[in-house]
Amino acid sequence: MAKLKLGALADDKPVRLTIDVPAMLHRELLAYADLLARETGSAPIAPAKLIVPMVERFIATDRGFTRLKRESAAARPDTRG
Repeated sequence: MAKLKLGALADDKPVRLTIDVPAMLHRELLAYADLLARETGSAPIAPAKLIVPMVERFIATDRGFTRLKRESAAARPDTRG
């Protein structure tokens, strides 16, 4: 079986997030949530709970974003007194 990019989700305090997603994306989130629950042996996961870890994972693995963020931080003057 292929390994999913997300592992078990942390049991975090819920944060309300309201977004509109295309129906196809919602179906994909449902399928991913089902597969993740089966792979980790956990209870079914609400698709909305996948969005934050997926976005975090996406940002963490986006090399262009990391490089530009680093360059932007280096270009800022040091404001520590």
